[in-house]
Amino acid sequence: MTEHTDISYAAAGVDIEAGDAAVELFKPHAKRASRPEVRGGLGGFAGLFALGKYSKPLLAAGSDGVGTKLAVAQAMDIHNTIGIDLVAMCVDDLVVCGAEPLFLQDYIAIGKVVPEKVADIVAGIAEGCVQAGCALLGGETAEHPGVMDPNDYDVSATAVGVVEEDELLGPHRVREGDVIIGMKSSGLHSNGYSLARHVLLQTANLPLDGHMEELGRTLGEELLEPTRIYALDCLALASECTVHTFCHVTGGGLVGNMERIIPEGLVADMQRATWSPQQIFRTIEAIGKVRREEMEKTFNMGVGMVAVVAAQDRDRALAMLTARHLDAWELGTVRAATDADAGARATLSGDYRRA
Repeated sequence: MTEHTDISYAAAGVDIEAGDAAVELFKPHAKRASRPEVRGGLGGFAGLFALGKYSKPLLAAGSDGVGTKLAVAQAMDIHNTIGIDLVAMCVDDLVVCGAEPLFLQDYIAIGKVVPEKVADIVAGIAEGCVQAGCALLGGETAEHPGVMDPNDYDVSATAVGVVEEDELLGPHRVREGDVIIGMKSSGLHSNGYSLARHVLLQTANLPLDGHMEELGRTLGEELLEPTRIYALDCLALASECTVHTFCHVTGGGLVGNMERIIPEGLVADMQRATWSPQQIFRTIEAIGKVRREEMEKTFNMGVGMVAVVAAQDRDRALAMLTARHLDAWELGTVRAATDADAGARATLSGDYRRA
């Protein structure tokens, strides 16, 4: 006769009831992030979305996470903003080609499901979707006992958008004489946190809850400032102005990302004197004695999104972005490449404007 023990899924570390409780807590947040095209509801095996009527639709998809910014959120036990960062990293990649974000699906891997924590994470994701005008179509929360520590979690997501084929933006549209418009970032966004944490938390041993006079708030508050979501601003701009492409400034910095959207034979010629990076970048550079080259390769340095527009629409584009409460300015122009450029497709010259 076989003797049965009390071995169960819960005893192995997976709490299905806690997962169900988390779903009930985040349902109201998820319902906020919807669109008329959504079919069905939460709890199905697949999210359904009616694509609508397009002549020649191209679907665009992008997946991303938020990197080691999660370590700051976990250290501060604040989890309701990291989801905004997650959405931003996905949808602002889509809009570069002119695609409207339609929906997003998230994936949360967590050591132990604490319903309130999961609900906070999803609340941030839902808020990001609202800001981006897309639906939160579903997702997955996976408990990983024995693989992750109970307090640890990671988040990722995939966003899907659509653009008409004849409205697709990209390097093929960029022309000599185009104007490059920079849009201010909200701070570090979600890139470079390994270096920021190394300098500020490990080398300088600064406390996250310590007030920093030059920042006007605690270090933790500064580091958790959510990534700005530009999707709706960019789509509005493209609908009214001749936009040739956008550039989402993430890992690799301004120059590294601009080189991805400038065609061969042209150069994005940009000047540092047109803007002043936020204090957090200056603080990291000063405390860590980080070389400017390394700073600019790692961080956005105050420029979160770039629009490349036809010269005749320069003033209109700047006025539109200002009306949408975005700090935007002419960052430079697109010119023909010369032998002196040695194959570079983007240059950044001069010194930053003083704060």
